Amino acid sequence: MGKKNITYTRTGDEGKTSLIGGRRVAKYDLRVDTYGTVDELSAYVGVLSDIDQEKRFADFFVELQNKLLTVESVFALDNESEIAKQMPKIEPCDIEKIEHLIDELNEELPPLRAFVLPGGDLRASHAHVCRTVCRRAERMAWRLHDEFGTDALCIKYLNRLSDLFFVMARYYQNQNNDSEIAWKPVS
Repeated sequence: MGKKNITYTRTGDEGKTSLIGGRRVAKYDLRVDTYGTVDELSAYVGVLSDIDQEKRFADFFVELQNKLLTVESVFALDNESEIAKQMPKIEPCDIEKIEHLIDELNEELPPLRAFVLPGGDLRASHAHVCRTVCRRAERMAWRLHDEFGTDALCIKYLNRLSDLFFVMARYYQNQNNDSEIAWKPVS
């Protein structure tokens, strides 16, 4: 008989969890909150991928979720642990790949002439949700960097990724032949 797959460990029932390396911290620790926000982003990327009927980005979304798990692992790492040397990392080429996709999509878009409001196309709206969660993760990562130190390339990756989600939202809106909803300040 094979080993039973148990989802629950009961080790977090007292409000603590383990970082990679074994150190126990509160579940509300900034590191846990930060990698949890990146996990939330990955879940939203999964939703966006599921509704993207064009499938232009299908392989990219899977790769992106893998990279986000790398970012999560970096943020979940106990910096004093020896395992740090064995962990996967975000590389400059990962950021360049995002920049290349931004440039490629921007070539297909009209110039941006105003701030735009999220909405008007389901895919665009989900891309905006990804953008806002990504920006929150980046803000948290900067706090993490200031308090504990962390890989600055991961933060740069999140910054560039949020830019990509904005451009993707515009791309989806444009593909649907819908006009972007321009911000009209109320006076």
